[in-house]
Amino acid sequence: MFNKKVVLEQGKKYDSFYLYDEKIVLENIERLKINFPNVKFLYSVKSNHHPEMLKTIFAQGIGADAASSNEVLKAFDNNVEKEEIIYSAPGKSILDIKMAFDKCIFTADSINEIKLLNSLAKEKNKIIEIGVRINPNFTHHSDLGVSTKFGIDEEILMDGSDLLNSFENIKIIGIHVHSSSQELDTEILKNYYRNMFDLTKRIKEKLNLNLKFVNLGSGIGIPFSTEDKPVDIGALGKELNFLCEKFKEEIKDIQIYIETGRYLCGPSGIYVTKVMDTKISRGKKFIILKNTLNGFIRPSMEAFVKFYSDDPKMNEPLFTKKGAFQYIVLKDEEELETVDVYGNLCTSTDLIGKDMNLPKMEIGDLMVMTNAGCYAAVLTPFQFSSQIPPEELYLKKDGSIII
Repeated sequence: MFNKKVVLEQGKKYDSFYLYDEKIVLENIERLKINFPNVKFLYSVKSNHHPEMLKTIFAQGIGADAASSNEVLKAFDNNVEKEEIIYSAPGKSILDIKMAFDKCIFTADSINEIKLLNSLAKEKNKIIEIGVRINPNFTHHSDLGVSTKFGIDEEILMDGSDLLNSFENIKIIGIHVHSSSQELDTEILKNYYRNMFDLTKRIKEKLNLNLKFVNLGSGIGIPFSTEDKPVDIGALGKELNFLCEKFKEEIKDIQIYIETGRYLCGPSGIYVTKVMDTKISRGKKFIILKNTLNGFIRPSMEAFVKFYSDDPKMNEPLFTKKGAFQYIVLKDEEELETVDVYGNLCTSTDLIGKDMNLPKMEIGDLMVMTNAGCYAAVLTPFQFSSQIPPEELYLKKDGSIII
């Protein structure tokens, strides 16, 4: 739960702001470390790259899952070792690779990318170690693979040993799979890990690779709505520890990685916005907030999606589900009223919700929106309408705030 006193104090200074709580981030890191002793974690920088968030996470020995050359540099500048920065994204350019060269381990997303890496390594007269991203013949929810823009199909890789061996300046030392995100079903995640260990065994046997790492990708979700049940981290950790023991010969000297973004930072953040105006229009009351669509886009996306489907499907990271955010009015008011809640942009799509039953609000009141620590500020179009963007505040565990 957020610190109400701190929020009210900052609400006197700012009309809208994010507040990230370091204590929650550290608690989430510790929980994962305790339950997954055989694993190292990589932080998905794209989920929240606030400088203080990165300092906190990387100081705990977490590596980096980088999705761009700039994210590689952010991790490298935070003293993360090259071997702990895994750069995995499709469509890397020559400039991307040159910027990140000697600062990370590249995970090639295609055969063409392996050729590009080999060519640049040859120019530098170096042999570089890389990983490859695989599109396996399974998913989180099926024992059959699907077509996707990510990775090299398992079948193509298995049949390509001659081609892989032809790259004189490349040494493949790792494999990576990322099948899905925001999974809350513990049993589905367990089965996914089983499939990954089987895949690792097949890859080693077929391609005779001397692997140094296997990146299991991500998938561990967080509760968004009040109905969501959290992943049983204890049970999931036990399953992975069992698999490490069962496959100990196959994974000897191999580092197992799990990517994590939202699990670390998502629950740590809230978004706070101020009531700028109230009005009555033909019998309906409207609340106008500061910076909604252009401050925290995801609640507006949720309101928008509701117009087009009674049962919208998850499309992370833009849309999770109905009821993914809780709206808390910070005032002692028992009387409720039905209102339409909008932002202050000159567009009717700047909407939080219609016919919302909320405590009676007046100009200057604060509304808190939850689950704003991940894929929130990083997704939001701050430049839209040239408005003053929200502040991003970092609450340190000692109670100090970094602005």
